[in-house]
Amino acid sequence: MKGATGSAGPPHGAVRPAPDLLTALLDGSAEGVVLCDADGVVTLVNAAAVRLMPGVEPGLPAPAPLGPVPSAPEGRTMIHGGRAIRIRAEAVGDGRLAWYLSDLDAAPRTEFLLEAGRRLSASLNPHRCARAATELAADFLCDMAVVLLPSTARRRMEWVRAVSGRPGAEEGTLPAAEAAEVPGLTDALAGLRHGGTGLHVPRDTGLQDPGGAPEWLLPEGFGPLGHLLVLPLPGNGVPAGAIVLARRAGRPPFCDDDQRMARDLAIRAGAAISAASLFREQSTINAILTGDLLPPDLPEIEGMRVAGRLRASQQAGAIGGDFYDVYLPDAATGDGIVERPPLVILGDVCGKGARAAVLAGQVRHSLRTLLLLESRTDRLLELLNRSLLASPSPHSYVTMILAALRAAPGDHVLVDLAVAGHPPPLVLRRDGTVEEVAARGSILGALKQISLWPVTLDLAPGEVCLLYSDGITEAFGGPSGREMFGEERLKAALATCAGMPVEALVERLEQLSTEWLGGAPATGLQDDRALLAVRAGRQG
Repeated sequence: MKGATGSAGPPHGAVRPAPDLLTALLDGSAEGVVLCDADGVVTLVNAAAVRLMPGVEPGLPAPAPLGPVPSAPEGRTMIHGGRAIRIRAEAVGDGRLAWYLSDLDAAPRTEFLLEAGRRLSASLNPHRCARAATELAADFLCDMAVVLLPSTARRRMEWVRAVSGRPGAEEGTLPAAEAAEVPGLTDALAGLRHGGTGLHVPRDTGLQDPGGAPEWLLPEGFGPLGHLLVLPLPGNGVPAGAIVLARRAGRPPFCDDDQRMARDLAIRAGAAISAASLFREQSTINAILTGDLLPPDLPEIEGMRVAGRLRASQQAGAIGGDFYDVYLPDAATGDGIVERPPLVILGDVCGKGARAAVLAGQVRHSLRTLLLLESRTDRLLELLNRSLLASPSPHSYVTMILAALRAAPGDHVLVDLAVAGHPPPLVLRRDGTVEEVAARGSILGALKQISLWPVTLDLAPGEVCLLYSDGITEAFGGPSGREMFGEERLKAALATCAGMPVEALVERLEQLSTEWLGGAPATGLQDDRALLAVRAGRQG
């Protein structure tokens, strides 16, 4: 089929449109366009006009069916070549006339494509998209449709088959060598791999000899095969698969309009399946990466209990920039590996969402490596600061608390604390008194030299050291929705938790923080929230 062609030049001083762009614009229209000069000679015609009115060409007089200019603005309707066509004309200056041809018989095709778009876009599952494609084809175009997709298993292909008049669709897998027995399948896919670009189905693929169809292609009781159409499903740079349409013997063959509709369906189905496959692949990768970024299950530590809660901000999804972790001593020592007590950390990286979560994961892994060589909390922070400064990522700023836990006589726990730019921990004593730890320090990743003032706490049995992120105290909400939760409310809430098991304590504080946020408008300004508590003693 010819594309938009013509010889009309632009008026003096006008910008000449790029021929390829003009061709693409006009050939992309479903409405036929014929431009004639003042003498009635055709100067430009697009592909739709050639299809609706064969024989119209630039340089030749306008064909007789165009006739006189319709008097009514909506034009007139005529039958040409067995088609109902609406013709209207508009003057475009200098005596030139533009004719617009609309195919009234295209309404069923339009309805089919609208239905195809609706059903194919309803899912991000490749198999559901394939089922939709086969069911659409079996309902509108053929007696049976099969979609063949690459399988995750080596040298196999997946198939989905729908038969007109039968509910649902069948699915299965087969060796790729058997799939290649379908006439035209290998050539169709190879044509896309080597010659096809974008969402395009070559017009030289399609009709095949039905006599060469393998037995497995047809369902039981289908009957003799009369006509076979095989089309590739164009994907994102690689073929998403192929679709096979079959009609029984005695049925009309696939005409030009049938093939055009089938190609349109193949393009839409290929795009939908490719997008769904990409989404599935990205979801799998995201699940793997996210699993490494989510807070860990906290281990049991002899002589103490540790519990934590982490809630990413609403806009961050399941992961964010707050994190905590527990590093137990290495079972093996020697060869330069230092002996050390258990270490708990709680940190907050600059930013939110996936980018912040990735940096948080990098920090956790860096610490795990540094712990092989160093056990002092202040020295660990200094080394981590140097690592962040060497990072190619800009704004790799982190606030953090490190707490080394040492069991002491009488079920006491000594906590060696180092704080880097983070809110200082709180201590809940047995009598309900809440103290703020005096440890302070510089933020990590900003300065070459950081200042640290570490401290050591003595926790008696039942006493708790609470680490938290600023997302707790800076949570906006309350009755007005615009007030911060604040440190004093956190201290007061912590005081009411004396004697609680540590798991119940962090759950209670998180609940109070969430309730406080309940009065805040959904501004997207809320931060991640993290809590990590260490309780001395064997019980609770």
